[in-house]
Parts: sequence; C-alpha cells; structure tokens
Amino acid sequence: MTSYDVIVIGAGPAGSTVATLVADAGRRVLVVERAKFPRFHIGESLMPDTYWPFKRLGLLDKLKEGRFVKKYSVQFVTPTGKESQPFFFDEMNPHESAQTWQVVRSEFDQMMLDNARAHGAEVWEETGVTDVVLEPAGGGDTLPRATGVVVQRAGEAPRTLSAKVVVDATGTNAMLSRKLGIRRGDPKLRKASYFAHYKGGRRDPGKSEGATLVLSTAGQDGWFWYIPLPDDVVSVGVVGDIDRLVTANKGKSPEQILEEEIKNCRGLDDRMTSAVRVSPVHVLSDFSYRATRCAGEGWVLVGDAFGFLDPMYSSGVFLALKSGEMAADAIVEALANDDVSGARLGRWGDELAGGMQSIRKLVYAFYTKDFSFGKFIRENPDMKKNLVDLLVGNVFYDGVDEIFRTMAQTIPLPDAIPLEKPAQPPVIA
Repeated sequence: MTSYDVIVIGAGPAGSTVATLVADAGRRVLVVERAKFPRFHIGESLMPDTYWPFKRLGLLDKLKEGRFVKKYSVQFVTPTGKESQPFFFDEMNPHESAQTWQVVRSEFDQMMLDNARAHGAEVWEETGVTDVVLEPAGGGDTLPRATGVVVQRAGEAPRTLSAKVVVDATGTNAMLSRKLGIRRGDPKLRKASYFAHYKGGRRDPGKSEGATLVLSTAGQDGWFWYIPLPDDVVSVGVVGDIDRLVTANKGKSPEQILEEEIKNCRGLDDRMTSAVRVSPVHVLSDFSYRATRCAGEGWVLVGDAFGFLDPMYSSGVFLALKSGEMAADAIVEALANDDVSGARLGRWGDELAGGMQSIRKLVYAFYTKDFSFGKFIRENPDMKKNLVDLLVGNVFYDGVDEIFRTMAQTIPLPDAIPLEKPAQPPVIA
C-alpha cells in the first residue's frame, strides 16, 4: 500500500497552505483534488491580514506583480443609496499589509496549488476521494482514528492510500465533519445567495477603484457585495434569508431573481446601468456552519471544512489560510513527536474558533435591523481602530472583543459555539 505522511483532500487555499508548509518541513505530502484546475470558485475579496500567510508561503511578490485589483478599503451603502465614508485600512496601519487584493479565484487558487507543487507536495487532480479510512481511536477518544483514504482516478480501479494524518480541506462539502456527524448549522444565519459576474459596472475613481462595496437592499432585508475584478468585471451577489430569497421566489429562475434583486438595491442604480452579465448565475444556500471539533486522531479539518461564517466581510479565504497555517504547524510538531492524537493535532482550535467568533459577532451586528456601523462609530469614535482591526482580519489578539462590550449594550450578540476537546492520550510511565 502506498503511504504518505499527510494526505490533503482538496486543493483550495486551505489545502494548498497545509501542503506547502508541511512539505517545507520535509514530509511526504499528497494533495488529492477532484477537479481540474483552474476552476471557478466564489470568494474573490481578500482581507488585508492575508498578507502574513502570503509572506510565509512566499507568494507576496507574485501577488504584487500580478494583475489582481488592489483593495484599500470597504464601504457601506444604506437602503436609500447613501454611501458611508470608506474605511481605508491604512488609516490605522501605514504598513503595506493594509493593502490587499480582489482576486479571480480560478487564477488565485491555481497560483496557490502551483506553489504547493513547487515546495514539494505531490498533486493528483481529477481524483475523487470516495472515503476516509477510519478505525477505533486509542486513548478513549469518542471519534475514530483516520488511517488513509480511498481514491478513484479516471480509468483506474479504486485504491487505498495510507497516511499518518488526513487533512479534510474539501470546503463546504465538509466531507469528514458530515461523515462524523460533527457539523452544526447556525440557525440565525440561514441565508441564501445569488451571484454572477458582470462587465461594465461603474467603479469609483482613484484609491477607491478596488473597494469592496456592501450595499443594503431597499427594504433592508438583504445586502449585495460589489467587488471589482480585472478586465472591467465586477462580482455582484445578493445575500438574504432563505425564506425570502428562495422560498418566496419558487418558480422563478436564478437569473430572474438576481435581476429583480439588483433593481431592489438603490445603491446599484447608477453602477449597473451599462453592466452586462458575463457568467451564469450561481446559487448557494444555508452556508453558515461549524464543526464541533477541528481534529481527532490522525485527522484535521481546515478552512470551510471546519466552518464557514457568511460572505459578509470576506473572511473565507483569510480563515482558510490561517487555519491551514495553524494546522500545518501542529501536524509538523505531531509527526516529529510521533503523536498524532487529536489533542496534539487540534491544539490550535481554540485560537481559530475565538477569531471566528469575533467575526461572527460582527456578522450578527450587521444583520441586526436598524443597526448602523457609521452611527456606532460616530457615537463611539474610540472604537474605530477596533472595528478596522476586525474588518482587516486582525482578530487574534487579547482585547479584540472590547468593541462588543459596548455593542452588546444595544444589540443582541451570539454566544460562542463550544469546541469539544479530544481525549488526551494516556501518559506512559
């Protein structure tokens, strides 16, 4: 049987990050990806604090020299079409990390996967993982141990590959957390989204040309993202409650629903006048969830396979990179100590879950009817840096949640989702 130190299922940003860093440590790594890259994926807007994982991965120069649109700010637009002052990230941080990018995900993900290859990871594209091989765990853990995967390559019979660690980076498919029954939805964030690419949408001049716009619908019952991409293309998508966007529109086509929603957004009136749709309309629904564990014996969950919050604030790629980085460090340490217990592999879980919870609170605040970030900052100007920290992804420091002490006095905020602890392996005297 063919054996690897680590098998990564999925070649998106989280999987490619793990593969790159573990291969850098001299370990034998295989990435198994069902698609052929490049392939379409949503999630084009990056948070500025992706800078630091990119620096570690050796990708900053490629991003700086590439064709992706530079992003300096985010701006909010009210239901009446009134635009807030832009939140320029460099106002609070003059470092070059305050500028990030709006990326074409097919090109961006290809760049990251090529980087994993260049660092020594083996990659099998167009290969399906039909199962993760599990057996009872030792040390009293209630969840099983992973020992490998069953793969299916085109024209070949299924075969089993063994691994000391299996990394689930399957994105929203969340292969392993579904199989283990540890995936939990967020009942107050049951949203749906319709989105597409358009050519010819109006952009703001100068430094704001690459800004992410967050625009409320006329009835404040949904919101749009408006993300400038290369080649005069913008990514435009609406997010709203499933009952309103999906159930109430039964019988309508996705194209019709998205066009009606665009007309229902005052802030898009003059931006979309000359825009022409150049992609299919894509649909996602009920996409907010999180696993109750990030690791078990011989397995780890990263990126969207661990959890996804919401399209608001564009945190998906950032959390994929950070979880991939944290997981890679834990895996390298675990392999060096010949200890792939869930406790050792998942030692980073509390830190990641804490950062995700901070962003989740910000998502809940945004969805609170009649709450305005502009008004909140006008009334609490000392909180502006704290808010910008959250918007850029600077969520892993003591005190990042100070803003929510004040916010919670006027709006409801969610309790943290508990992260279950794997059993500690027995101590051998």
